[in-house]
Amino acid sequence: MGKFSIRFRPYTLAMRHVFTVASFSRTTTPVVLTEIEYEGVVGYGEASMPPYLGESQESVMNFLNKVDLSPFSSPFQTEDILRYIDHIDAKNTAAKAAVDIALHDLIGKLLGQPFYKIWGLNALRIPATSFTIGIDTAAVIRQKVMEAASFKMLKVKLGLETDKMIIETIRSVTDVPLCADVNQGWKNKEEALEMTHWLTERNVVFLEQPMPKEQVDDMAWLTERSPIPTIADEGCQRLTDVVGLKDVYSGINIKLMKCTGMREAKQMAELARSLDMRVMLGCMTETSCAITAAAQLAPLVDWADLDGALLIGNDIFDGLQIVDGQCHIPERAGIGVVLKA
Repeated sequence: MGKFSIRFRPYTLAMRHVFTVASFSRTTTPVVLTEIEYEGVVGYGEASMPPYLGESQESVMNFLNKVDLSPFSSPFQTEDILRYIDHIDAKNTAAKAAVDIALHDLIGKLLGQPFYKIWGLNALRIPATSFTIGIDTAAVIRQKVMEAASFKMLKVKLGLETDKMIIETIRSVTDVPLCADVNQGWKNKEEALEMTHWLTERNVVFLEQPMPKEQVDDMAWLTERSPIPTIADEGCQRLTDVVGLKDVYSGINIKLMKCTGMREAKQMAELARSLDMRVMLGCMTETSCAITAAAQLAPLVDWADLDGALLIGNDIFDGLQIVDGQCHIPERAGIGVVLKA
């Protein structure tokens, strides 16, 4: 039996390029870096809060100030601890993920194993990650695509009147497969269906959140007719959402910051598989802490989009390595990250 302590501090991630999607642009992302210590062993966690999540550094730190781990005698009371964390307040999913990630890192370190091995997963099954190209001018898009020449798949942000220009610009530079993330930017189902056929002809292999999440009937109509799979992102937050998305989308995109962390993310992947749905593993703009935590789940998924740490210029962790688009999980215990010197 030991004692826990929890520490946290705000940190601001600086984007390498202005990051633009259908609904906003930004140059920074606020995060809160978290540590849970038990008997001298420290687990690292992180909450990342892009604007649309509705969380902030202030709200995360307010949540973490309410966390009291003193009733628990061991990190291995994982279910009890995370159930308690989930019930402190509603929502606050990124704040909860910070605790979940730190707890998993701590447990892995106490066991002396990377967490994917604790789960019995095979790192050789990790799909190559995509690299994200935000909405921009043709000249900047060409530059970004050339910078990402080693990646075997690109993720393209769409959802504005420039969609066809963006795809045609990319195709003037590379013929690698693309996935298109519309971020709810298309509102008309007939026009969306027409775009799916146009994109298919240009080697776009799946479509992420093409229409607003509230347009459930329109999404089901589109999914039934689309020649490429549709993936729920904004439309899929937590485990309780998954069953209701069958036949509305072809699959789901799981992000630790949306679903409270590694524990629930794994449950979501397994449930989606049982429903014969496709699974994508995504991320926010994050340090290598949260990215490497997510990568522990990557052997379970069809597609990975784990480039969040590559989009920033001030990552303070050493963790997941991406070589020619392929993810290499560190063999360190826990989630596998260390602070950079």
